[in-house]
Amino acid sequence: MKHASVDDAISHVKSGSRVFVHGASATPLRLLEALVGQRDRLRDVELIHLHTVGPARYADRELGASFRVVNLFVGPNMRPKMDGTRVDYLPCFLSEIPQLFRSGRRPLDVALLHVSPPDAHGFCTLGTSVDVARAAAEIAPILIAQVNPRMPRVHGDGFIHIDHIHHWVDVDEPIPESPPARLGPDERAIGGFAAGLIDDGATLQMGIGAVPDAVLASLSGHKHLGIHTEMWTDGALALIKSGVVDNSRKHVHPGKTVSGFVMGTRALYDYIDDNPSVAQLDIAYVNNADVIARNDKVVAINSAVEIDLTGQICADSIGHRIISGVGGQMDFMRGASLSKGGKPIIALTSRTAKGAARIVPMLKGGAGVVTTRAHVHFVITEHGVADLYGKTLSERAQALVAIAHPDDREPLAKAWRDAVTRP
Repeated sequence: MKHASVDDAISHVKSGSRVFVHGASATPLRLLEALVGQRDRLRDVELIHLHTVGPARYADRELGASFRVVNLFVGPNMRPKMDGTRVDYLPCFLSEIPQLFRSGRRPLDVALLHVSPPDAHGFCTLGTSVDVARAAAEIAPILIAQVNPRMPRVHGDGFIHIDHIHHWVDVDEPIPESPPARLGPDERAIGGFAAGLIDDGATLQMGIGAVPDAVLASLSGHKHLGIHTEMWTDGALALIKSGVVDNSRKHVHPGKTVSGFVMGTRALYDYIDDNPSVAQLDIAYVNNADVIARNDKVVAINSAVEIDLTGQICADSIGHRIISGVGGQMDFMRGASLSKGGKPIIALTSRTAKGAARIVPMLKGGAGVVTTRAHVHFVITEHGVADLYGKTLSERAQALVAIAHPDDREPLAKAWRDAVTRP
């Protein structure tokens, strides 16, 4: 009933089950491969997860009779497979997903996990991703785990005793890595503008990608920064190792780098391994706006797909097509706003890689508003900073036109004039 082959372990997933899948760098690839291998005996199994890595063959159309997928955040491997029925998206603030499980609103039957080996006392950890996995591990009646010596042992809320894991298998495989993004001149310009808004002693939240990495790369001259964020990457690791981030001015968990999960290279995983200065905590706590606001000078750095001239932020879709998720953007935008000296920031290039404007008169049809116009304060592009807080709609439009791509400014201004003068 405990140590088993991977096929024996997966045999405990039954038709009609709802199965949580550990996500990001902790995606249990060996267990998922075995699950797909047993597809002929399975019908109507629902897999629910944040973004995962790997091929995600369980979401292939030809396996639709066996598996359905509920995405809490849509990663690159899922975007081409989304069909709105068999492979769907559940919008929910990241901070509220644990309650979705714990309340029984979305009950779980099985959790597929990826954990570090048990220590001398028998405790494994959830490794690189505690986030919503902590809640799933608490409430799922059956826990199936792959135990991997390459998974870091991480302090915080992710400890699970081996006796609480019902079926586990040994694997020895590399943890999926996410290399740093390549930074272009536009991203570096955005990073410079953002750095000018960040005070010494600030507490940072940032995401993954070129823009957050550019901001972090621009902070080498700062002092006494802290990190309280849903996730962090190698960009933040560089600041920690240099001493720029020392977490000394934080009121909540001073001296510790706090997050829900990490994604990066092996250097990052080695750094967090058994490191008491790093805490991976339940995302319901990490992303709680009241907890976030207890730190002073919280700077939340988030991005967007597009923003309209009133400040509405679409961050999860291109029109109707979902490409990511609500995530924790609103959690931290609100928490930073409530923080003493806090600054919520939306940072984006003025145009996409294909040349499409990101500051637009109105959002595309079907686009979701992740962050409302009332929550938006600072918007940064490579052309400057727009401070929208305390501004009227017309003042906001003027400020956003000023940081749009130069070729888009006159069309945007005309579109706004036409909109406000229309009977």
